[in-house]
Formats: sequence, structure tokens, C-alpha cells
Amino acid sequence: MTGRMGARIDLNCDLGEELDAWEAGVDGLDTMLLDVVTSANVACGFHAGDERIMASVCRAASARGVAVGAHVSYLDRENFGRRFLDVPADVLTAQVAEQIETLQAVALREGARVAYVKPHGALYNAVVHHEEHARAVVAAITDLPVLGLPGSAVLAAASVRGLRAVPEAFADRGYRADGTLVPRSEPGALVTDAAEVAALVLRLATDGVVRAVDGTEVTVAAESVCVHSDTPGAAALARTVRAALVAHGVMLAPFAG
Repeated sequence: MTGRMGARIDLNCDLGEELDAWEAGVDGLDTMLLDVVTSANVACGFHAGDERIMASVCRAASARGVAVGAHVSYLDRENFGRRFLDVPADVLTAQVAEQIETLQAVALREGARVAYVKPHGALYNAVVHHEEHARAVVAAITDLPVLGLPGSAVLAAASVRGLRAVPEAFADRGYRADGTLVPRSEPGALVTDAAEVAALVLRLATDGVVRAVDGTEVTVAAESVCVHSDTPGAAALARTVRAALVAHGVMLAPFAG
């Protein structure tokens, strides 16, 4: 990141999570978001999605030059992957590997490739501090970059293993003073005002700083910014963010080819 014109950032979004979003002839939210973002975190079936949906997202992403990432989760479709599961490390490694391999096979058939890995939901939050699960996730990855929260255990484990560790920030989530995200159960967890979101991302991209919910200025060195597809008005938020970045000379491009 730089504080001058010419900064570069990736916009990523969680996609392939709605069972009905990819029915033939339906121009759904995922399609609208793919017209805006530069990287797509594709659900691999453990928290949402299936191979049919994976194929549709991969095909649409490839047509737009959007990078495809494996959005891996605990095996928890009932709770959308938002419940921590204290599974043994070897089981978690096998589950993450299965998800990556499934998406890789689907992507290959659609003329795309899996370019990175990002944990989802409870797994994402767990591997910020849970070192055993962080190492278990990384053990499933051979040569792909890992996208995660700056300073997290999973990015540290990725670096130790020689994998590219890519820090990300969030356009539509509130931050605590320590740089972690405000839990979804607490006030200030979601930011839904388009102008506020755009200003947050622009400052992040140009200065590497976000304002926490208590007013603290927090340094966040991120190569990618996530806009959640389940945030109210997600498509409009993403379009506003992209327009603001482009207007200020920030280059938008995938962090992984």
C-alpha cells in the first residue's frame, strides 16, 4: 500500500452460496458482483453450494477475468459454516484438502483454475488465534496463496510453510481497536452505508488505515478487500467502492493470477 496515487488493491467477494442463484436465465446477485470484483471466493460445498453452482461461478468468473479462490469451511451446512467445530487437526486437513480438490476439478472443466484459498465463517475466525487449526488448514495447501486477517495464525503458518500469505481487510465490517472484526452479534459489526463503505476502502487502499468503532485509527496492511455478498445492498456497495477507487487512481486487479 502507498499513500499516493497509483495504489493497487484486489476486491474479493464470497460467491456460490445461494442454491437458487444460478438457475438458468437468472441474473442473480452473484452475477452482478462478478461484474465488479476481481476475485471470487467460491463455496466448496461444506457450508454452501454444490458442484453445479461451483461450475457456474467458475465459468462466469473466467469469462470476466475474475480470479477463483477456494472458500473452505468446517463441515457445517446446517449453520452455514458459522459454528466453531473442534475437529481433530488431521480431520480438518483432510476436509480442507477435499474442498480444494473438488473446486480444482470443477474449475478445470470450466476453463478456470483455483488461484488461492480463503477460510470461511467460523473457520476464518478460528484460525486468527487457533494455531492448531491454522496449521491444519495450511497443511492441506500445496502451492496456493492463503487469504486471511492480518496478523492471524493462519497467515503466519502459511509463511512458515513457504506459501504466500495475503492479508485482507473488510469493506462492510466494523473493526475493533486491536484490528480484529467486531463480532456479528455486537453493534457496529456491519457497515451498510455506501458512502461510508467507499470512504473506508479508499482510505485503506491509499493510507493503510481504518477507523475502529471506538474512533481509534488502526493500521491495516491489506492486499485485498472483501465485500460480503450477504450484506444488505451488496451489489450497490461493491459498485460504489469500485467507482470511488477508480476515480482516485487506485488500480483494481486480482492479487493472484
